[in-house]
Amino acid sequence: MSLNVNRSVADQFYRYKMPRLIAKVEGKGNGIKTVIVNMVDVAKALNRPPTYPTKFFGCELGAQTQLDSRNERFIVNGSHQANKLQDMLDGFIRKFVLCPECDNPETDLHVNQKKQTIGNSCKACGYQGMLDTRHKLCTFILKNPPESTDSSSAKKEKDKKNRKKDKENGSGGGEAGNHNDIDVPEPVDGGDEDDDDWGEDTTEEAQRKRMEEISDRAKNLTLSDHLDKPLEERVNIFYNYVKQKKESGAVEWADKELLLEAERLDVRAMGPLILTELLFDHNIRQQITTYKRHFLRFCHNDKKAQKYLLGGFECLVKLHQSQLLPKVPVILKDLYDNDLLDEDVILAWAEKVSKKYVSKELAKEIHAKAAPFITWLKEAEEESEEEEEDENVEVVYSSAARELKVEKVQPEVDDDLDIDAI
Repeated sequence: MSLNVNRSVADQFYRYKMPRLIAKVEGKGNGIKTVIVNMVDVAKALNRPPTYPTKFFGCELGAQTQLDSRNERFIVNGSHQANKLQDMLDGFIRKFVLCPECDNPETDLHVNQKKQTIGNSCKACGYQGMLDTRHKLCTFILKNPPESTDSSSAKKEKDKKNRKKDKENGSGGGEAGNHNDIDVPEPVDGGDEDDDDWGEDTTEEAQRKRMEEISDRAKNLTLSDHLDKPLEERVNIFYNYVKQKKESGAVEWADKELLLEAERLDVRAMGPLILTELLFDHNIRQQITTYKRHFLRFCHNDKKAQKYLLGGFECLVKLHQSQLLPKVPVILKDLYDNDLLDEDVILAWAEKVSKKYVSKELAKEIHAKAAPFITWLKEAEEESEEEEEDENVEVVYSSAARELKVEKVQPEVDDDLDIDAI
């Protein structure tokens, strides 16, 4: 469905239309985000780069944004309804699209980075003026000017200067002259990346940089194809990625990288299953402390990821049965105390013995060993329910509410957990 670019105009035959904004909420807890599915089409109708309205939303909402122009993926952190963003887009259109004189959207922005100004010109009425640069978005626009406006005129101006310089130096003929004839700019130190030409600079360093750029582009193309692969292949890709990080000794500080790779492959929920296999062994109690950040990235407010963590734990017990089976209750308590498992997830797991990860016989043994901890957890929950006053009732499973319960029965729990601060 299309809307009038200027929604204050009710005329159904208004010639300037734009698609209705489509938003999709993904993730859970602190990892929740809103993907603006058709931002490229909306921005095209407004004659603005899609990064501008996305960044505008971030400025207005006080939220971080993710701008991936190459893959046409534009994200605002947090959960935001499409209607709310559509109303907010009206504010962007009024400030950065509509002409102040005729309210026509046929305008162009002209950035002068040297003077730190943003000009606005209207092709309909001929208006020319300056934008008020006090809005936070203007800082972003000044650093990221529209490619189709001043960048092209600046390139032409640079071409003129280069041609004049060539004539003065007596180098107007030959190969350089041919380049100028077809309006290809000469390489200039400090020039824009868009001005690079393979025929212009043949030094070894320049060739190396170009090959790196091609390699990066090819790598991104390959990575984007991964989402077309079956789930099993994507899981194997993530497994090999974590394994390579571990073997290179870089895994301890790669918690954010691991999460991003899992999200890129769309296997985030299964991440803890892979991490458990590669990062834990019979010394799991010490390793929980070492890799707490890694698992929190995946498990915080994500019950599905926590279920995979329990599955990985069962597999680990199978591999180190003699050492870990007697320690099942204390290991579960370690996972619980470090906020990697929520009590409702543990209690749900305890209610049913599953043979999904290990044999039914071993699963029964693990559950039997876990019984003392499960009993303690149930009793602690009952006590906290009796003592707890009517607090944090808006979100039943919020981390704050759970920490409040745990605080009364387990004082050593870290009350200052903040996944964003890690």
